[in-house]
Amino acid sequence: MVKSAARNNIRLGLFVIVGTILLVVASYLIGNNKSMFSKTFSISAKFNNVNGLILGNNVRFSGIVVGTVKDIEMESDTLIRVRMAIEEKMQQYIKKDAIATIGSDGLVGSMIINIIPGKNNAPLVQDNDEISSYSRIATEDMLSTLNVTNENAAMLTADLLKVSQSLTKGKGTMGRLLNDTVMASNLEKIIINLKLTSEQANVAFAKLNKMVNTIDLERSTAGILLSDTISGNQMRQVIANLQSTSLKMEEITKEVQVLVKNVKEGEGALDYLTKDTLLVQKLDATLNNIESGTEKFDKNMEALKHNFLFRGYFKKLEKKQLKEEKRGGAEN
Repeated sequence: MVKSAARNNIRLGLFVIVGTILLVVASYLIGNNKSMFSKTFSISAKFNNVNGLILGNNVRFSGIVVGTVKDIEMESDTLIRVRMAIEEKMQQYIKKDAIATIGSDGLVGSMIINIIPGKNNAPLVQDNDEISSYSRIATEDMLSTLNVTNENAAMLTADLLKVSQSLTKGKGTMGRLLNDTVMASNLEKIIINLKLTSEQANVAFAKLNKMVNTIDLERSTAGILLSDTISGNQMRQVIANLQSTSLKMEEITKEVQVLVKNVKEGEGALDYLTKDTLLVQKLDATLNNIESGTEKFDKNMEALKHNFLFRGYFKKLEKKQLKEEKRGGAEN
């Protein structure tokens, strides 16, 4: 009797243990295969990083759970294929241009796959089709990037501190500009002068524009010079002639300089005439003799006029001269 009761207790205990194990296994299988009792079709997507995604994780389409992760297969060292079991009734909504992304269910929840609907008029997905994927940056990558950014910010802060200290101490050009009041005053004056110069330039340009606008291109001399090609060619010819004349004047000047140099150095007839005093005296005597002879010749001519032999001849000459003068006056 006692043995029979103990045997029954052992059997009961084994039954309870086996039943518990079966219940746990069934719960696990049902939890990881939520769609095991409904018709499904399969689609896949490739990711560079699944970020801890495991079999049985939910698949959402526009925020609605439509399936589960069916298989995760490593195709290469940088490419992972994820197969998803999707409820068949959702096939009429998912198009081939849909995009699969991996996210998390809340802040600390399990990983899920989100399928983002496409925007184009693409055909619907079929069984075993592959859709595009988008791999988000993992938390570790973000932390690594933030770490590098913090290090760069620290280095930049240190450099800025050095620059600010140098500026405060008046080192460098900027430091001198910040601390030297004389230079600041000079810069202010330069800026004022530049402003005045700019204003004057604007006024000058305005006057120049006004002057140009008042030029009559058809009648004025400036207009002819600006628009007439013939006048332009003539001006070019005049400038060329002036240049040629300038060159000739330069050559003449050189020759005159050589002549003056020769005169100074005692060469040529001019130097002889200016330095030989005997020749000068002879020329002076000759000129005096010529003047004396001219005076005597005048006296002789006057004497001949009064001589009875030549008096008639000179009277005829005077009458003839008077007739010519009267005739010239009548013609005028």
